[in-house]
Amino acid sequence: MRPRNLLPLAVALFIALPSSLAAQDADMKAKKHAKMKDAMSAAPAALSAHASIMGWDGAVMKEGTNGWTCMPTPPDIEGPAPMCLDAQWVAWADAWQNKKPLTISAVGVGYMLAGDGGASNTDPYATDPEAVDDWVSAGPHMMIIVPDAADLEGMTDDPSSGGPWVMWKGTPYAHIMIPLGS
Repeated sequence: MRPRNLLPLAVALFIALPSSLAAQDADMKAKKHAKMKDAMSAAPAALSAHASIMGWDGAVMKEGTNGWTCMPTPPDIEGPAPMCLDAQWVAWADAWQNKKPLTISAVGVGYMLAGDGGASNTDPYATDPEAVDDWVSAGPHMMIIVPDAADLEGMTDDPSSGGPWVMWKGTPYAHIMIPLGS
């Protein structure tokens, strides 16, 4: 049996490998760009243009200059839900995501101008709209957190009230939802 000439195969692989790597690199860049665009859609352009962009894995995609952090839609959430958050809200998001204790030291502001795909109004960790009777999908909104949950007493927790309401009342993650239109 004669040995095959492997030179044509080696040349083909040598030519194909760089183009395959370039295609993978282009795909990764396109995905990063899409995540950044999603994250920046959460807040007014004047704010998000200068914000840090961070993935839910903690990786910083772009350093910002204004103290705000925008994050794309969390990977496990259906529909849009990007957030743009001040420092208090970043601490809140870390505690919520990692189920850690939370201490808020000042009023915090967050934006979700793309709205969200929905959540339980009472359970911060509910994931199935069929399993709860208080699932709410919020359109564009702002969110406010306060250091003392007692300040939220007397506010409605009814999302259909036509104005601001308290979401996740009675939990460490309670916050004011302020609708900004449909």
